[in-house]
Amino acid sequence: MVDYDRLLERLSNLTCDWVLGSVKDVIGLCLTVIGLEGFIAIGDRVAVKARDGRIVQSEVVGFQGDVARLMSFGSLDGIGPGCEARIPLNRHDDGLGVNEGWLGRVLDPLGQPIDGKGPLFPSFERQPVQCPPPNAASRARLGERIDLGVRALDTFATCRRGQRLGLFAGSGVGKSTLLSMLARGADCDVAVISLVGERGREVREFLEDDLGPEGLARSVLVIATSDSPPLMRREAALSAMAIAEYFRNQGKSVLLLMDSVTRFCMALREIGLSAGEPPATRGYPPSVFAELPRLLERAGPGYADQGMITALFTVLVEGDDQNEPVADAVRGILDGHVILDRKIGEQGRYPAVDVLRSLSRAVPGCNSPEENALTQRARVVMATYQRMADMIRLGAYKPGTDREVDEAIALIPKLNEFLSQGRNERTTRAEAFEQLAQIMQMPLKNLPLNKL
Repeated sequence: MVDYDRLLERLSNLTCDWVLGSVKDVIGLCLTVIGLEGFIAIGDRVAVKARDGRIVQSEVVGFQGDVARLMSFGSLDGIGPGCEARIPLNRHDDGLGVNEGWLGRVLDPLGQPIDGKGPLFPSFERQPVQCPPPNAASRARLGERIDLGVRALDTFATCRRGQRLGLFAGSGVGKSTLLSMLARGADCDVAVISLVGERGREVREFLEDDLGPEGLARSVLVIATSDSPPLMRREAALSAMAIAEYFRNQGKSVLLLMDSVTRFCMALREIGLSAGEPPATRGYPPSVFAELPRLLERAGPGYADQGMITALFTVLVEGDDQNEPVADAVRGILDGHVILDRKIGEQGRYPAVDVLRSLSRAVPGCNSPEENALTQRARVVMATYQRMADMIRLGAYKPGTDREVDEAIALIPKLNEFLSQGRNERTTRAEAFEQLAQIMQMPLKNLPLNKL
């Protein structure tokens, strides 16, 4: 005879570690899972067991009634209806265990090393991957000027610590090379580099040729190549931001380089469309333009007792259209934009920075009146030459007709040489302004502003 009282007592003492569900459908990039209702929410991680016993980590991206929609961090091969899906009942924070030992390492978006240098030893305190930016009314203001090591940026798009700049360019115009120059030459304590959707062939070239041992020693790289699932490409940007926030909270000056925000948005588009969102602007669902400022606003100054994240985000403009949706949205959020022009690169001037179309919103308040007068005068000279360039090339302009045009013709070769810089060449901001002053024949000390 069954002793029901004793049986109920034993059942009450059992502990449940997992909640089990099962896969119902696999459609495109999405899994639908049943049996986990009431235990999961958007953003939760679910472990799915494939037919061959492989465990595939997935994330909840939406719901349709009681059915959860999941996307996977890995391959969906071997997953079909009836496969087990489970979550731990007592979930812990899934953040990253960042510490100083992560410097010099190359990681995947989940914080696993991929450089063959052995395991990482994460700290017990976890850094959340998703978190809000510092309170807008309490965070510190921008810091002092920072040397980026690139003459065109230090003079015409001067950057302050905690500032966020966008590098806008089409494919093959030199974004990655410019990033490597910044990673090696910028004045910072830590560099966090995120390669989102990058070509796998170029990763070792970037590490060994562009970054080098010296640059790698103070850097943490988070890489998701172009063949990675969309969740991994999205996570590459979020994880890099979380790592940068950890070092900022330690009081360090952090340089965050992300290549590229456009591929981050493309990953969000794949996730949103797979979850059932309707396409809107050029196929991007509305959630993309809601998620974008949440990422970008996390960079910048921390609170008064913390460090700062100086961030440069590359934007891959489709068809060299500077007004395409992602470029337009990013430009409205960041503190300045640097345009890389294909025509300038075709003329052999690298980095191919279009000075006249580039802007740093911090320049008026951080440069001295003499430095502002110098850069404005140089802009006038370049604008004058650009306006008359066709007539000059055709021989339709007669020297001596216009004094300003004659001056532009004389100075433009020197300015182009000044703006051109080798990938291994570094110049401080003070040296750059001094060189520019010599070209323009304008002394930096006691420069009269009426010369404009």
